[in-house]
Amino acid sequence: MLAHVDAGKTTLSEQLLFHTSSIRKRGRVDHQNAFLDAHTIEKDRGITVFSDQAVMSYNDSVYYLIDTPGHVDFSSEMERSLQVMDYAIVIISAVEGVEGHTETVWQLLRKHRIPTFFLLNKTDRETADTNRVLEQIRETMTQDICDITHSFKDGKMKKELHEFLAERDDRLLERYLTGDVNNVLWLESMKSMIQENRIFPCCSGSALQDSGIKAFLKKLNALTQTDYSESGEFSGRVYKIRHDDNDTRITFIKALTGTLSVKDTITYLNGEEKVTEKINEIRIYNAAHYESVKTVTAGALFAVTGLTKAVPGTGLGCSNEPTGYEMVPTLQSKVEFDSAVNVKQVLRGFKILGAEDPALDVTWEASRGKILIKVMGTVQLEVLKHLVKDRFGFNVFFGKPRILYKETIDNPVIGYGHFEPLKHYAEVHLKLLPGKPNSGITFKNACHPDKLSTGYQNLIRQHLLEKDHHGLLTGSPLTDIHITLLTGRAHNKHTSGGDFKEATYRALRQGLEKAKNRLLEPYYTFRIKVELDHMGRVLSDIQKASGTFDPPKTEGKRALISGRAPVATFMDYPAELASFTRGKGTISLIFAGHFSCHNTEEMVGKIKYDKDADPVYTSSSIFCSKGKGYTVPWYEAEQEMHCL
Repeated sequence: MLAHVDAGKTTLSEQLLFHTSSIRKRGRVDHQNAFLDAHTIEKDRGITVFSDQAVMSYNDSVYYLIDTPGHVDFSSEMERSLQVMDYAIVIISAVEGVEGHTETVWQLLRKHRIPTFFLLNKTDRETADTNRVLEQIRETMTQDICDITHSFKDGKMKKELHEFLAERDDRLLERYLTGDVNNVLWLESMKSMIQENRIFPCCSGSALQDSGIKAFLKKLNALTQTDYSESGEFSGRVYKIRHDDNDTRITFIKALTGTLSVKDTITYLNGEEKVTEKINEIRIYNAAHYESVKTVTAGALFAVTGLTKAVPGTGLGCSNEPTGYEMVPTLQSKVEFDSAVNVKQVLRGFKILGAEDPALDVTWEASRGKILIKVMGTVQLEVLKHLVKDRFGFNVFFGKPRILYKETIDNPVIGYGHFEPLKHYAEVHLKLLPGKPNSGITFKNACHPDKLSTGYQNLIRQHLLEKDHHGLLTGSPLTDIHITLLTGRAHNKHTSGGDFKEATYRALRQGLEKAKNRLLEPYYTFRIKVELDHMGRVLSDIQKASGTFDPPKTEGKRALISGRAPVATFMDYPAELASFTRGKGTISLIFAGHFSCHNTEEMVGKIKYDKDADPVYTSSSIFCSKGKGYTVPWYEAEQEMHCL
């Protein structure tokens, strides 16, 4: 279940659960008694924050329903649920129509190729207009939407639905022209077309008034199908991590193939580490309640205890390819707390929250005594504040969120690092090349084993990829750099422990000193739809925000504008757009990646990073002569290297 906030998603969930006898009484968000919004934070705020699930049976089918957050600040929680969906239901208000986050949801569904149903909700409201909203969907999302509110009933199709399907399938067109409209054949074809993302059915109704909802459920049941194999090796996908009241780690999984039983072992990858662990318990969750079972089969959504390192996106069993995500936080905030609270207690709490929401990317900077987290927006920080108090019993506050910058290089260089204080020895030579935009740090090994053992080569690779490294301009993480290990040297007697870590960091840093460094900032891709009268204002605003745009497209009396703009200048624009268009303009923002900063000098001056005072990094090397170590600055180090 997916929607822009306040479209009626949770209310619809309550109706579906009631009509399938999964709950005895329908709850309401405004009454704080919705079955799937059980957390006190959700009740207090009246919005869904966590992706909770329920199980419901209808006729001979079992459905797992996931109610996802609609607020943009919790869109990473929503996206993690997408990877386990067989079908999606997108709820759109028949009053407000297609809103910004609706388009974001749609783009994610298309990326994951999830068959989708639409429900136009709130048709009981005086200003509701389903025809207008259907036209909006055709304009902004897909021409392949078919309104089946009246054209499909009890498995039978009306002429307009036959025509719609025939226009999109040559085999059906042939039969339509010969008058062959056999219901069974057309129904099976329609189910396949939905599953293949060729058409997208739509119904309308009012969840609050329970109008059209039973009919929608009946149609949903008639038009959905799944085909899971219970034979063969078990495979699954982790989509959520939680901790229960006893602090037991709960791993939520979608079973893709085979069966899984209590005491079975599961193998998966944690980074490059192969992990094998035993399943202690299997739970089927229904909102906050669960039932323990002995076995689950392909297609089920369930939770287990016993897995300690799996994270959302982890593939299990024979499906071990991890999943990547689009909804990436662009802000970072410092966690602040009273001095009476032990920092270890705070860090432990945030590590638990970080396991449940990897997008938080909790970082402990020991040298500065700081805990940093990444967030989508200020509403998420408010929720985190209440969550920490509720779960861990102490108060936290957050520093003003700042934009997450990154750094890269524009020219190839070779970096040299040498670490040789008394009774230590390591030398590393690295070639640094500019990488493709948003490619991260990539590594290639060109070092011959005769020069340096394979074990030390792997150690160098590990040190380069195990963490973010600081750039020289602002101390922001390095990205978009291809690193090649050229050569290195160890000493049979004196090389030990962290020597290659020291030499590797120094080689990287020495290369950066010689390179042309570039500051990167996060950008959004945007899609804005406004009336033609507002187009000039929007284009001017985009230029003022240092953004770029494609040639605008006109659709009737409205303009569609798409492009790219910095998060720093554009993150507050949705509120501004809503204000001057009186809510009639829509905007969709999706993280596009990091690109050249529009105001580098200003940000370098504002951040005031001192590259020579970073406690973790130095670009100088240490050599040894006559039993004493001495420091050589980066600009003289190359001439001192032993491998040249």
